[in-house]
Amino acid sequence: MLPLFATGGPADPLLILLAALVLDAVIGDPPALWRLLPHPVALIGRLIAALDRRLNRAERSGLDRRLRGAAVAVGMTLAAVGLGLAVTVLRRRTTWGWAVEILLVWTLLAQKSLFVHVRAVGRALDKEGLAGGRREVARIVGRDPNSLDQYGVARAAIESCAENFADGVVAPVFWYLLFGFPGILLCKTVNTLDSMVGHLDDHYREFGKVSARLDDAMNLIPARLAGVLLSLAALFVPRGRPVEAFRVMLSDHAHHRSPNSGWPEAAMAGGLGLSLAGPRRYPGYLAQEKWIGEGRARASVADIRRSLLMLAVGCLLDAGLVIVVILVQVHLLKYQ
Repeated sequence: MLPLFATGGPADPLLILLAALVLDAVIGDPPALWRLLPHPVALIGRLIAALDRRLNRAERSGLDRRLRGAAVAVGMTLAAVGLGLAVTVLRRRTTWGWAVEILLVWTLLAQKSLFVHVRAVGRALDKEGLAGGRREVARIVGRDPNSLDQYGVARAAIESCAENFADGVVAPVFWYLLFGFPGILLCKTVNTLDSMVGHLDDHYREFGKVSARLDDAMNLIPARLAGVLLSLAALFVPRGRPVEAFRVMLSDHAHHRSPNSGWPEAAMAGGLGLSLAGPRRYPGYLAQEKWIGEGRARASVADIRRSLLMLAVGCLLDAGLVIVVILVQVHLLKYQ
């Protein structure tokens, strides 16, 4: 049953989602809690890493590794749906299950944590110079940090801000709106699979192929929605260019190797008057890609701060969409 019409149980799932969004925006990931308990995404990651070590061995053929990777992707997604349904049943059949679901949804959102990590890059670059910027940006991007100059570090942080807004904020909310907790857990599982094994180097090219394609499919709509939200957010940014954000999003999104990441990154590039993406070095290979946007490639710490403002407004707009869906549900129920 879609959350839009799901009213069974002690708490409506849409109100659970809204509460989790507020908790994540205000508190973020509580480190004290995760010192006591393992983070759900960390547990998913540990399982993926164990399966990777056991099944993705260099001596196996490419076809064998691709089939084993496909089995991992399918098995992990089915397990995510099954666990998600169990949590949904818990919410509907107990008086306290709603609290468990709020806590779990809260952990699967990444509004404040994304803001904090991108802000850390800007602060380190500003106070410690290139070495500090490289150290912090290595925490949030997969490219080789030693290949980046100060402008490359700033661009990498801004690109991560845009891409992870789609992956870590808009996509989880979108899939929860459609399918409740099974949807958001499936989304985060597939995203974690892609981030860990969906690479183009020799070790993961075959093993992670199905995981990468699953992630592309799940982010097809959320990435485009994220681009629209960031374009609208440019209205509230100093020297922001909302019209240019829409134009660059439509014209340059295909310059990115990913069928999805180019949408929010192009909106960010146009909204801030920057050029993003371009040739980038990753461990094991060089991504020869076109530039996205027609602005400055020499991004600065000030541009990182402006991207953070776009992120914050984008998160507010995303939460606003949830409120709109709640109001629509109330209206529909009123006339049933």
